[in-house]
Amino acid sequence: MAQRKYSVFLGNVGSCSDRYCSAYGRKFSITELFDRVKSIDLISAVDVALTPDVKPNLNEVRDGIARTGLKVASIMVDAFNDPAFKQGTFSNVDPGIRERSLADMKFAIDFAVEVGAPLVTTWPGQDGYDYLFQADYEQERRWFAEGVAAACEYNKNIVVTLEYKPKEPRTHCYVGHVGTTLLMINEIGAENLGIAFDYGHAFLGYENPAESVAIMKMYGDRMKHVHINDNFSLWDDDMIVGSVHTINFLEFFYWVRRTGYGGYFTMDQFPYREDGKDAVEESIRWMDALESVVDEFGLDAISAVIKKKDAIASSRMIRKMLFKK
Repeated sequence: MAQRKYSVFLGNVGSCSDRYCSAYGRKFSITELFDRVKSIDLISAVDVALTPDVKPNLNEVRDGIARTGLKVASIMVDAFNDPAFKQGTFSNVDPGIRERSLADMKFAIDFAVEVGAPLVTTWPGQDGYDYLFQADYEQERRWFAEGVAAACEYNKNIVVTLEYKPKEPRTHCYVGHVGTTLLMINEIGAENLGIAFDYGHAFLGYENPAESVAIMKMYGDRMKHVHINDNFSLWDDDMIVGSVHTINFLEFFYWVRRTGYGGYFTMDQFPYREDGKDAVEESIRWMDALESVVDEFGLDAISAVIKKKDAIASSRMIRKMLFKK
């Protein structure tokens, strides 16, 4: 049975803002957030995003790690909050912003080393465009690749991961889909470069997450981290695991096991109106249950059905997996 390693973005057990309301609940301190994570069974790590409310308070983060004994699954660089990045980070036409973006990545890498995190993630949501004739699609992608390559070169012992997403906040993001992201990664060629795969972002791009996992394995074994959530496929709703795509999760976990992924599954959800800790805990329970279904049915039995390429046999198997009859 595969080892189950669950983490959560520290801020996701608190209160979240949306486009219209700054928060539906009270603000939690970093100390409180660590306590809330620690109280959730099965979670053994946190992911820390270096957002404006966290970066000035890294001593509290250090204290939280030491006090709770939680590991750090990843450090995320802030490539999306600062208005300085409104026209992108590594793809920005301003060389000064590109230099700052690299400095931010180096800072995140150094902090990852300090706290024992194996990887640093960037979600380049501002790198892209909104209007036609607004962007130099070739040059800006080259600049972005150069920045990523420099970050990888800075410390080859830390894995750098790109989190792709088709849109938001830009209408079109350069790191947008599994295929285009792999093209860039394989062109850069750094051994310590991979993908932070977001389950919901895949659906937003009309991908099937299980197939995306297989593709990332086929073309360089580049899936290095996983963010977990759910949505209705029209937007990045960041909902409780299994609340929409229950059956898809079963296929996803099968392919995760078949491809040998051994990293963390990080809860990346925004429980706007729900209590953050309770929503994350419910996702963890769903994760554990869905993984158990796959393990109990068995990879060999699932593989045997897949080889038939028979939709009726597949449907029969799903029913038996879920209802035992």
